[in-house]
Amino acid sequence: MGEHMRGIFTEDRRLSAESLAERLTGVCVLDLGTVTSKGEPRVAPVDGLFFRGKWHFGSSPDSTRFRHIDKRPSVSGSHTRGEELAVIVHGTARKVEVAGELRDFLLEIYGEGWEEWGGQAPYAVIEPWRMYTFAAAS
Repeated sequence: MGEHMRGIFTEDRRLSAESLAERLTGVCVLDLGTVTSKGEPRVAPVDGLFFRGKWHFGSSPDSTRFRHIDKRPSVSGSHTRGEELAVIVHGTARKVEVAGELRDFLLEIYGEGWEEWGGQAPYAVIEPWRMYTFAAAS
């Protein structure tokens, strides 16, 4: 984190892991950045799901996003809620099997119909190198 960001994301505005998990429930729009073959950034929103302390997301198996990740798995993501909350993650995305606890979590979030309309979609997790949090003073 650079000096400018440290001046905003001050110690008293950072969230503990427990507090972050309490706030990131349900679907949280995550603006996810991937990298093209030319090294150009591409950002688009995904359904960000904060599960077991890591961001998860799904997409179409033939999506540009997953083509980028398959070849260049470094990603960055940002979830913000106005000027009240910000979570930034930098890491490596990898595809995960939708089974067990993750499957149960997705059914809880999306409901039983999810398996019909989205149950075949591939999912990925971001293994974070860095994660920064900011919460405005209450």
